[in-house]
Amino acid sequence: VQLQASGGGLVQPGGSLRLSCAASGSISSINIMGWHRQAPGKSRELVATMNSGGSTNYADSAKGRFAISRDNRQNTVYLQMNSLKPEDTAVYYCYLSMRGNNYWGQGTQVTVSS
Repeated sequence: VQLQASGGGLVQPGGSLRLSCAASGSISSINIMGWHRQAPGKSRELVATMNSGGSTNYADSAKGRFAISRDNRQNTVYLQMNSLKPEDTAVYYCYLSMRGNNYWGQGTQVTVSS
């Protein structure tokens, strides 16, 4: 199983970015996909997840600003991030959980700065 993330970059405060992550390999139809992030000097934290049935879970910091979605046929998960703040600066990791195992993508840098 491999996860390929894309869409990070530099954005000004208040701006938007959309992250994408495509999973390849033997993917169970029952799974959870999502995003975590890790800022410098901090531990990795959950941002948002969505299971294959469409149920979502958001960190409090993401509620109202971020939206997770997925395309089950393409095994792809998206994270639309709006109203970005400097404290959203981090490496964002996509995540897949299935059959009792967790898989991680390589991470994509998001920097929010003027």
